[in-house]
Amino acid sequence: MRHDDDKRETFEDKYRRRAHELDQHDTVQFERVKDEDTEASNEAPKEEFTRQNREEKEMNDTSNNFKPRKSGMSPVLAGLLAGLLGALLILGAYHFFFNENNTDDVVEKQSKNTEDVRQEIEQSHGDKVVTDTIVAVEKARPAVVSVLNLQQQTSFFGTELSDELLEAGTGSGVIYKLDGDYAYIVTNHHVIDGASDVQINTADGETIEAELLGSDVWTDLAVLRVPKGNIEDVIEFGNSDELLVGEDAIAIGSPLGDMFSGSVSRGIVSALDRAVPVDIDGDGTIDWEATVLQTDAAINPGNSGGALVNSDGQLIGINSMKIGLDNVEGIGFAIPSNDVQSIIEELENGGEVDRPFIGLSLVDLFLINDSDKVRYLKLPEDVTDGVVISEVQLGSPADRAGIKELSVITQLDDTEVKSAMEFRQYLYNNKKPGDTITVTYYYDGQKETTDVQL
Repeated sequence: MRHDDDKRETFEDKYRRRAHELDQHDTVQFERVKDEDTEASNEAPKEEFTRQNREEKEMNDTSNNFKPRKSGMSPVLAGLLAGLLGALLILGAYHFFFNENNTDDVVEKQSKNTEDVRQEIEQSHGDKVVTDTIVAVEKARPAVVSVLNLQQQTSFFGTELSDELLEAGTGSGVIYKLDGDYAYIVTNHHVIDGASDVQINTADGETIEAELLGSDVWTDLAVLRVPKGNIEDVIEFGNSDELLVGEDAIAIGSPLGDMFSGSVSRGIVSALDRAVPVDIDGDGTIDWEATVLQTDAAINPGNSGGALVNSDGQLIGINSMKIGLDNVEGIGFAIPSNDVQSIIEELENGGEVDRPFIGLSLVDLFLINDSDKVRYLKLPEDVTDGVVISEVQLGSPADRAGIKELSVITQLDDTEVKSAMEFRQYLYNNKKPGDTITVTYYYDGQKETTDVQL
């Protein structure tokens, strides 16, 4: 006769591999159909090349007490001022909003004035009809760069094939700030994921080694820093909250690699606030919903991390995903510019986005068959939705609150949760570190409620 522990082990073997751990160290990529910006093998660990990589390694080696931070509202004032003044701005107030710990530094946030750009084009091409699209592209394109993901090549057995770092993937990036001796670039997380080193190629053809300041797998954004050198142009931020469906949308980037850098495609804003399901850990279930803009401007592999701009050459989104099925055309997605600004501020200053930590690995209840629900979870028949706890991290907030494995969470505060995705979204969107959350769950067939301090 088998003991209860034997039965429980069988259950865990069956379902724990489907768990979605609420921890920063998940292997995370946005689901992209035929968008292979980063294609290198993950057969062996990659070299650390930034301060953040080293800190994350130390965190993995010494503690599971992940303390992510919650992103705040979008601080768009600096971007809007840049659009209105259209010149070199020396903003003492900028650091109050973006870098209050370095108030003595001078920040340059320079973008070209639209009318000045138009006049320059008309003077150089007086026989041409200069459209708004031409002006927008001329204004924004110098701030768009190619991003090269360089990795150590390894054999099937994990041994290094050579000391040389080779190009494993390419994407795009956007210069958004000049600060002292440095230029700051936003790109996608999946463009630089797994890199041993990162390089950028500017619109002028200059190749510069980049430093990764921070990256966030959930929003698919990363911030790079390079020596300013000859870089003079930055993008002007537009207000994505004021977009209308049908507005012009122009994608600028490096489709299929640096060979086609600076390529431009044009379309419209097809939809706002699209909730796109994303398989974060590649296990075939949905972990997150990305809130994005939809556009029919052509977005191809390599465009990821590049600019989506409006007819004034203002950044309205960072190109991130597309639907690449054979029978689908013209469905691409970009992270709204207002969301981008709030995230890059945290990545630039702290290397990560601050989010609450609870210490649970979860399995969607709907993945578990009816017999296991009765046999192992002992759920009442009327409980059909929720998330099963497959693991509780030792010493985590959930552990301290007395929550046990095989509990089924059905509610957070006054909000029902039907999946791990809903659980995570409620936690990240409504709570910050130090807050208390009320968890309603079933354990061994009994309904219980407890407060967890995050």
